[in-house]
Parts: sequence; C-alpha cells; structure tokens
Amino acid sequence: MKKITAGNPEFSSMDFTAANLTHLKALFPEAFTEGKIDFEVLRQLLGGVVEEREEKYGLNWHGKRRARQLALTPSLGTLRPCPEESVDWDSTQNLMIEGDNLEVLKLLLKSYSGKIKLIYIDPPYNTGKDFVYSDDFRDNIKNYLEVTGQVDSNGRKVSTNTESSGRFHTDWLNMMYPRLHLARNLLTSDGFFLASIDDSEVANLKSLLDDVFGEENFITTLVYDKNRKNDARLFSVGHEYMLVYARNKNFLLESGVILRAPKESVEELREEFERLRKLHNNDWDEVAKGLKAYYATFEEDDPRLPLARYTKVDERGPYRTDRDPSWPGGGGPRYDVPHPVTGRPCKVPSRGWVWPTYARMQEEIAKGNIVFGPDETTTPGVRSTIFESDQQVMRSVIFSYAQKATQDLQSLFDGEKVFDNPKSHVDLERLINYMSLPGDIVLDFFAGSGTTAHSVMASNQAGAENRRFIMVQLPEPLDPLNKSHRSTYDFLKKSGKSLNLAELTKERLRRAGAKVRADNSLFANDTGFRVFKLEASNLKVWDPNPDDLQQVMLDHLDHLVPGRTEQDLLFEVLLKRGVDLCSPIDAREIAGKTVYTVGGVLFACLGQEITPDVTEALALGIVEWRKELDPAAESTVVFRDSAFTDDVAKANTTEILKQHGFVKVESL
Repeated sequence: MKKITAGNPEFSSMDFTAANLTHLKALFPEAFTEGKIDFEVLRQLLGGVVEEREEKYGLNWHGKRRARQLALTPSLGTLRPCPEESVDWDSTQNLMIEGDNLEVLKLLLKSYSGKIKLIYIDPPYNTGKDFVYSDDFRDNIKNYLEVTGQVDSNGRKVSTNTESSGRFHTDWLNMMYPRLHLARNLLTSDGFFLASIDDSEVANLKSLLDDVFGEENFITTLVYDKNRKNDARLFSVGHEYMLVYARNKNFLLESGVILRAPKESVEELREEFERLRKLHNNDWDEVAKGLKAYYATFEEDDPRLPLARYTKVDERGPYRTDRDPSWPGGGGPRYDVPHPVTGRPCKVPSRGWVWPTYARMQEEIAKGNIVFGPDETTTPGVRSTIFESDQQVMRSVIFSYAQKATQDLQSLFDGEKVFDNPKSHVDLERLINYMSLPGDIVLDFFAGSGTTAHSVMASNQAGAENRRFIMVQLPEPLDPLNKSHRSTYDFLKKSGKSLNLAELTKERLRRAGAKVRADNSLFANDTGFRVFKLEASNLKVWDPNPDDLQQVMLDHLDHLVPGRTEQDLLFEVLLKRGVDLCSPIDAREIAGKTVYTVGGVLFACLGQEITPDVTEALALGIVEWRKELDPAAESTVVFRDSAFTDDVAKANTTEILKQHGFVKVESL
C-alpha cells in the first residue's frame, strides 16, 4: 500500500514547471542533456525567434520574475467542505469558495484546467482605497490565514494600498500577474476572459493581459457609460472599461464562431406594435404614425434609440429599407438584376452585389427582402424586418447607469444598502448569454458581492440546461472606520455573521437564488452552491524542530492534521486527483465502515480504525461494489493509514484488492 505524504507530487496542486518541461521536451528533445535544458541548443533550434536585446518591449516592474514564480509554485493547501453554509449541497453543480484566489486557482487547476468557458473579474481598481496584500513566496497559506485574521498575526498590519506607498503600482501588479497566469490555463480553447477596470490601472492591466494571453488574443475594450457627475471640476468621468480577451482568438475565427445577442427592447417594441395594430385595425399608415410617436418618447442615450430606424410598417412588422446590398470591401460579383417594372438591369452597386450569384439574389427577392426603386436607375435596397432579424453583434459602448445596479442590490436586501458600487447583474447576464452556452462554467475569482453568480442564475431562467458558476472571494476583514466597508460591516454585524466580505457574497447568492425561484414558479434549474474554505492541507508538512526532534517524530506518526473530518479528507483526495468538486459521491456501509466512491473509479475508506477481523469483508465488499458499477477506467482505493491497527491488516487489505484488479491501493 503506497503511503501518500504532504510532499508527494500527487498530493499537491498542478506542478506547472514539470508540465512545461514535459511539453518542451516533447517539442525539442535535442535541447535536453541528462534531464537538463541546454539553452544554447534550444536557442539554435528556435533560430531567429529568440530575443537577445537587453531593452525589450513590454511592461516591467520590480518583482515581476518573483510574481511569475508564484504562479508556478504548487499549493499545499486544500478546500474544506462546508455543507452547513451551502444551499442544495447534494444536488448543486455550483461552487462558492472562500479563500485567497491565488491558492484557490492553483488548487482548481487539476479539476478544471481547460474547462472554464468564461472568466469575469472585477478586481481592485487600485484607487488608493483597495485591499491589496502581498503574497508570501515561502508559505502563502500561512500568510493568507494571518492576513485574514484566522490565526495570530503577531501584529501584522492589514491595510489598503495607499497612493502614498512607494510601491503603489508595483504591489498591484505583483498581486494581479500570477493570478492572471493561472486563470488563462483554466479556459477552454474557445473561452473568453473579461476584466473590469477604470482609468487608474487600465493601461497596466492591458499590458499585463497582453503579456499573459498574447496581444494577438485581445478582442476589444468595452466602455460602460455609467453616470455623469456635475460636481466634477475638469471632466465628468462617468465610465469604466471591460477588457475582453480570447484564450485563442485564431481558434475562434477558424471555428466560425459568431457572437450575436438580442437587439435591445425588441419584445417591448413587439408589444407596442401589436397594440397599435389592433387599435388601428391593420391600417399601416396609422400604425407607422403611432410608432413614430412611441420612438419620440426615447430620451438621449436611450439604448432603444437604434429601434427608431424601423419606421416603415406592414404585416411582418416594423422594417427599414436602407441596408446596403454591396459586397464589403469591394470586388463583389456583378450581374444583371432586372427591374420588376421596366425589365431593364438595375444599377449595380460600386462594390458589386453582396450575394455571389443571381440565383441567390432571386431567393431574397422571393422572400420580399429586396426593395426596388421607381426604375432601374436606382440601386435596390435591402429590407430588414426587426422581428425577423432581432439578433445583432454587441456594441462596444454600453449605457449602464450605476444607480440602477445599486437599487437592484438594495431591493434584494429588503431596501438596505449593503455594498458600494456593485456591478449590474443585468449587464453581466447579457454578456454571459452572449459569450457562453448552457452547460458552460463561468468563473469569477474576485466575486465581491456575488453579482456574477446572480447573473448566471438569472441567465438560467430561460432554458432547461444550466450554466454553472464558480465564485472565489477572499474573506477580507471589514474595517468599520473605512467608509467603503461601513455598509457591509453594519449589515453583517446586525445579521450576526462573521465580519468579512465573503459572508456577504454567500448571503447574496442565497437571496438571488430565492428571488429567481420566486419570480418564476416553474423554474427548476440550479440555484444552489457548495461552500468550500481554503485551509492548509489535511496532511502535516514535515517541519523539523532541532530543539525537540523526538516530539516532532512522535507527532508525525499520524501525519493527518487533528480535527479534520472524513469529508475533509475525501474532498482533498478528489481535489488533488483532478475530480470535479460537484461530482456525485455515493456512500455505502461495508463491514461497518463507510466507503465512498466517485463513479467506481475512486474509492475511499477514511474511518479511524480498521482491525484485522474486518479487512477481508471490507476489501471484498469494495470489490463487489466495483463489479456492480463496472467502470471503464482503472480504480484506486484510498485509506487512512493510521486506521490500520497493525501491518497485517494493511497487507491483507492490499493483497485482496490487488488480486481483484485494483491497480492502486493508497493510504493517507
């Protein structure tokens, strides 16, 4: 039976360095000598691609190399399950993880690498008031527990990243860089990464993302026009940005991916059209006059304004006839299109027709989509009927008033203000629907008040299939003297909850799920979430004390951390073996012991005592259960090492299992 210890590679997060070396060796085996890279040979193999100048283009700052190393350093932490804080623990496919997102992202890589379709983050904007703490290269788990007040910090000061700091931008860059590196590896090949930011760090964040994703994978910058400030002295700055990147933009283009979203307020227009049609008994001139009066009610910057171009009306609905029928960029085909009245060829657009053949053009004519002029001297126009073409590409400038998002959140919390400057869940819902499909996973590792999860739940109202979410939020301590913390602090204190931001995130998720169900009595999709909390591994790390080495050795006889439950151990086993944390887990009593399995591929018996008299029944029971499940892959069994009362019990169990086809029999 193989004993797994804290230092075992199988029981840590993904080792990027080892993985990168494996890939590099597969590509350039000649560059490896006795397991080491010969950089001179590698340079020769890469030829002119190698950059050898001292001055290179790109963003550099003090600590960049160390920040990159942080991303590559495996985590020895774990995620402890908290069913009591969760909603629908047994059935949900969603996750809410409380912890430092740097360590959490490392831990998620084995289970979710290449599986996340959309990542959205709203990170600290670094305005001088944000909570940005320094990571600790030596022991980031201990650092995290100290910073968040979960262990004695010995006077460690927790503060915002003030502008007076000599490392103001550097600290923020060092915090962001390793997290972005890890996030990229979680995305699917056709995945997207979105990040909100304002003027404070937009230039630096763009440079960071160009570095991490490659500038060739930049898609666009969305601009959100949120409000106007009449008290501004120079300019009224009422906008924020959202940077949009692809995991692999070329893959998207070659795959023919086309993104489309419903046009703004089309359903509202349809209701008005139906009202006017009935009112005027299909008198289209009167219906058109009514629509123009309706359009006149739109205010400046109203997102419905593009609808006002649809001024003509018939039984198919409002339409326009000014679409250009020519080939984009020029060089399109030129053929004769006879005018339906004169019979003579119509004027061909200067760039040629958009349709490749006259036969294809005839299809559009038959559908009534080509509008001819009074004679052949006018180039025909193309009809667009709003109800028949209600999908469009999303614009890069979006009107989203901050006051509405604040009001929506207050409404969710019974009129109480609990969070400053929340993002609009309506805006995020629109993006989630635009850039992901049912069944996809959406990740936000700066979850804040939980807007992204709320948006995912709302997007699931329309379909039978669920999008899933993974939220990660630091249990950031709240300071009642900090103005931006005050409303959250007051709400949590009044509610009797722990005074950290992650508590608000969980409460928002509970309320959002309840509201989605209340708004739609037939809604049967997933509004639950499993809560996990970042902690040091269940396996003790060897920490020799030269002053009392004997005691250290005695303490390490059972190298599991005291107080950890069977469920704690089980989920660390799943996590470190790359199993989805929402996978169905079956349990069965065998020989008086609880045995868990995930699909018959992984079995775990983590009770505290296994005596020789039950080993045979226990082992054979596991064998029979595997036969029932008949998994396609090999099966592994994991036990608690200290549970075996002697070596005979351990050896007997191992031998029986291996005789019946179990390849791996391990212990913790």
